[in-house]
Amino acid sequence: MTTPDASTIPDALAAALAWWRAAGVEDGFEDTARSWIAPASAAPEALPAAKAAPDAPPPPPAEPPAIGGPDAQWPVALADFASWWLREPSLDPGRTHDRVAPRGPAAAALMVIVPEPEREDGERLLSGPRGELLGAMLKAMGHGEDAAYLASALPRFTPGADWQALRDAGLGRLLLHHIGIVAPRRILVFGQALAGLFATDSHRSSLSGHDPAQKPAVLPLIYHENRSVPLLVAHDLGVLRDRPFAKAAFWRQWLAWSEG
Repeated sequence: MTTPDASTIPDALAAALAWWRAAGVEDGFEDTARSWIAPASAAPEALPAAKAAPDAPPPPPAEPPAIGGPDAQWPVALADFASWWLREPSLDPGRTHDRVAPRGPAAAALMVIVPEPEREDGERLLSGPRGELLGAMLKAMGHGEDAAYLASALPRFTPGADWQALRDAGLGRLLLHHIGIVAPRRILVFGQALAGLFATDSHRSSLSGHDPAQKPAVLPLIYHENRSVPLLVAHDLGVLRDRPFAKAAFWRQWLAWSEG
């Protein structure tokens, strides 16, 4: 066997590479992938947690803050309630300087609850046209305006309030607490939007509507802290002021309820 001349080997390799280059092959290829940079012992990087579980459910929405804050911090004496009502920031997300406090004596013969203060109210609740109507009604009912306890479910004038969201945020519980420290003998509510705060599920569907053609609703008793109080839910004072037929229907309802 003839040993090739060492001087011709570089020329042979250059010729072979030139042949493959002319054929369009300039790089080497292997069937098995190879890492040219990482050490052979390096493990593949783990995927981030978010990519490892792309179908993970989103976190649940945060619970809305409770109206009035923790009930353990609510006033337990009526004498402290009005000042707390004017300054407690969690009662609503709005300003506090235009809030209006409830007024009236404890253990009143009648507690009147309206959805919100009037637009015209300043320091005195129900000092506008609706309050003027209420004063005349209370006089006809045999209740002096200063002898009744007047309260609003919301601390300030709030047009377009979302009553379902307010109920979910605990407004009904706070209102029941307010009633408990007033301890009235009867409760008269003007505004059927408030009925859902008191009614049981069996009543709520027929009481929480806003149709002024509906009759006032009677919930015979409201139960709170082992005590029951007669409750009458009527149309909003604005409806009674603008619709004489609604006022007449309420008066008949009032006579039947008060005599009973």
